[in-house]
Amino acid sequence: MDENLGKFIDNFAQLVQLAQSGQHRVQAGTQLLTTLTDHLAVPAESLSVVVEEIPPHRFVDADILMAELAGEDADFRLVGIGGGDQRHHQSLSDMLQQSQFFPQFPLSQPDYANLAVGPDEQRQAVALGLWLFSHGGSPVAVLQRDANPRYGRQSASLEVLAGATRNAAGFLSEFRRRMQHRSVLKGQVISLVMGEYGPSAAGVTFHARPALDASEVILPEGLLQKVSDHALGIAKHRDSLSQYGQHLKRGILLYGRPGTGKTHTVRYLLSQSEGSTAILLSGGSLARISEAATMARALQPSIVVLEDCDLIAEDRSFGHGPQPLLFEVLDAMDGLDNDADVAFVLTTNRVDMLERALAQRPGRVDLAVDVPLPAQAERIRLVNLYARGIPFSTSAVQDAAVRTEGTTASFARELVRRAVVAAALEGVPVADSHLGKAVDELMADGEALTRSLLGSGGEGDGGPLPGGADFGGPFPGGPDFGGTASFHSGN
Repeated sequence: MDENLGKFIDNFAQLVQLAQSGQHRVQAGTQLLTTLTDHLAVPAESLSVVVEEIPPHRFVDADILMAELAGEDADFRLVGIGGGDQRHHQSLSDMLQQSQFFPQFPLSQPDYANLAVGPDEQRQAVALGLWLFSHGGSPVAVLQRDANPRYGRQSASLEVLAGATRNAAGFLSEFRRRMQHRSVLKGQVISLVMGEYGPSAAGVTFHARPALDASEVILPEGLLQKVSDHALGIAKHRDSLSQYGQHLKRGILLYGRPGTGKTHTVRYLLSQSEGSTAILLSGGSLARISEAATMARALQPSIVVLEDCDLIAEDRSFGHGPQPLLFEVLDAMDGLDNDADVAFVLTTNRVDMLERALAQRPGRVDLAVDVPLPAQAERIRLVNLYARGIPFSTSAVQDAAVRTEGTTASFARELVRRAVVAAALEGVPVADSHLGKAVDELMADGEALTRSLLGSGGEGDGGPLPGGADFGGPFPGGPDFGGTASFHSGN
């Protein structure tokens, strides 16, 4: 037999014996315990693990900070933990204890999750990874996990292991201090959304900040300035308010029929509040009001928008029983410090149904603004606004405004759209005749439902519409927001 072939057969036989004995698995399975013991210079299974819970919306912040803290040690390591789904169900302490008797957690590559850090930016965050580094001259090990409700984890976490408990406490103290002052959410426009597993498993969606000029918001003279001064201008006089013992937090209620421009006004406020954190709640995400208030306090100056707030703040005198979400709204608005630079902006189509304790108590809502149906002069401006680039004559626009009395801002937008669509179907340029025909169609008796959906002033209008029917669509994700990006705590 060839000598080389004989050596190959002998080596192969040894490999088969090793595989059958399971010794290779024992060696790989003890990697976690051995690595931590070597790094900490103390038997890892004898140490206490200190756990720091991280809210899901702050997980990206924690990931950025962990990379920074570990990176301060030039010799840091980041490794993953293998072992299948078992690693997701057990704590670091459990894994260390089991590794003494049932080796099953070999080291591997870290797990990552692709998460948004802005409307157009993403970051690969460590979803499950073990940081090994020195902090303050002492070795520290930190197991970083994201929130994952499928495995029973409603929050993200850091599991910290150090040779002495005071070293773990010192590291976490520095971690918390840095977390208090920095966040990718600060200065952003975000909406809180409901997750598959409920509010605790929900995520955050980033929106591009609207770019809107005052000339694009058609309201009665002086109304937009009044709203803007209260929402944004008050903060410029912080020192004067503090000198006279007046609170800085404020609440604004925008009410009126659907389609009159309440949400459009909110977009204008967002466009003029560069540098402020805006937190948008609508529909099911209104359940996250307490979380939003906490975020607003930490990320101030802030604006918290509650779209269609009548959905959770209906007047208790109507006798529909306890409304926990209403109480959360009241607690959130009352719980902020007087010097908190936070503005609550609420919108509603049904002010008659609104909880009086919310709408009438100073310090909750201190400015209520009726956003009315546009008058004739405003309807002319609205048609001209949406018809930019379309050569309608002055007389045609005025005629359309006269004939559409009692309609809303969103009605004017649909009017122009229909004229453009009609011309496109005919294959001809848009002309005055198409605008006139659109008025005829929308004002006809057969279009009564369409007018109601667009918020015209007909009898019976003013009730809430499913999902909201305000100007440009409800938050979050309205068409005027541009690009969005989101992250969720679970996959």
